[in-house]
Amino acid sequence: MDELKKKALEYHSRDGRPGKIEVVPSKPCQTAEDLSLAYTPGVAKPVLEIANNPEDSYKYTCRGNLVAVVTNGTAILGLGNLGALASKPVMEGKGVLFKRFADIDVFDIELDTRDPQKIIDTVKLMEPTFGGINLEDIKAPECFEIEQTLIELCDIPVFHDDQHGTAIICTAGLLNAAEVTQRELKDLKVVFNGAGAAGISCARMFIAAGVNSDNLLMCDSKGVLWKGREGINSTKEDFTRNTEARTLAEALQGAHVFVGLSAADCVTPEMLLSMGVQPIVFAMANPDPEIRPEVALATRDDLIMATGRSEYPNQINNVLGFPFIFRGAMDVRSRKISEGMKMAAARALAALAKEPVPQMVKDAYNGQDFQFGPDYIVPKPFDPRVIEWESMAVARAACEEGLAKKPITDWDAYRDQLRKRVQKYWDK
Repeated sequence: MDELKKKALEYHSRDGRPGKIEVVPSKPCQTAEDLSLAYTPGVAKPVLEIANNPEDSYKYTCRGNLVAVVTNGTAILGLGNLGALASKPVMEGKGVLFKRFADIDVFDIELDTRDPQKIIDTVKLMEPTFGGINLEDIKAPECFEIEQTLIELCDIPVFHDDQHGTAIICTAGLLNAAEVTQRELKDLKVVFNGAGAAGISCARMFIAAGVNSDNLLMCDSKGVLWKGREGINSTKEDFTRNTEARTLAEALQGAHVFVGLSAADCVTPEMLLSMGVQPIVFAMANPDPEIRPEVALATRDDLIMATGRSEYPNQINNVLGFPFIFRGAMDVRSRKISEGMKMAAARALAALAKEPVPQMVKDAYNGQDFQFGPDYIVPKPFDPRVIEWESMAVARAACEEGLAKKPITDWDAYRDQLRKRVQKYWDK
């Protein structure tokens, strides 16, 4: 048994309590009076209030701080379709991150079906339980239909993290990488390898941020998406281009940006050498990137390199997104998470990376020093400022777009509230 497997299995099973999450009461239940208030007869009082005014569910229950993490296990991490039951450790892990970074409670929901309509119907039926829905590890193209339909049906935020979480962090990184290399987004030639949920969403967000759509080529497992290629689904069709390039190697010639959400070691040193000056390489396949940083940096010393792994600089990590996005959206009771709210999150993260880094963040990373530049284009997850920068940006965007049922009027007080929510975790 390798060392990582040994440590991971021990972590998930130790102390005689399997798994990573539990349900803990938030009110006392120590006396007969407590019991009479928590359950019968006292519980009937909030029941009647909520029946009279459904918005009181946010006042008298945990709904406003409760997210459903929903999956069918058809696209688990980089492991593929291993089924609903095998996905449970990942969904519990999302619960840990929601709580640790944004003080949000989670119920993980693993649905044993591959039928998109059954997932839609089930989640819609559960809407009264939750303040938000995080869809996770559902394969493309079904994930697009499921998310879009639920956004239209539900009056609470619905967010497929595999798509938008990656896109938000990646866009923040692109904004800063372009600034470091002194280039405009509209001038960048961008190549994607991986046309699944994350790749499609990243490409859409890059274009929304300012990348010229005509300068963006996308590849899947069969090569470049070119106009006239047969067997392309409707989602991929939006990214077909008039180009002579047919392979990833051909697409990368002269490119400024590579974004990989595909498979290990598919980019060779020769491909990297064919790219333009100061290339920006986001090799985000997990656990092994499209080209390893050691190989990339030995090949070129003028590149900006990002991966999905924590041991290298510039980790594109979804934990920088989903906890704080839901925090901001749910605190103002936004009806949905809009494109504007996603872009606000990306721009907030990009801006935070330019700020001086507190010593406590350096201490969390073994004393490493972080300064805005090629090796630091996105903030670190263990930066306690992320919640106030990102959640506030998301909440503000929801208010400005008229999506907030409970708009914030005192932003200084809200900032203090966010800090207090997570201070207990930073003090441990």
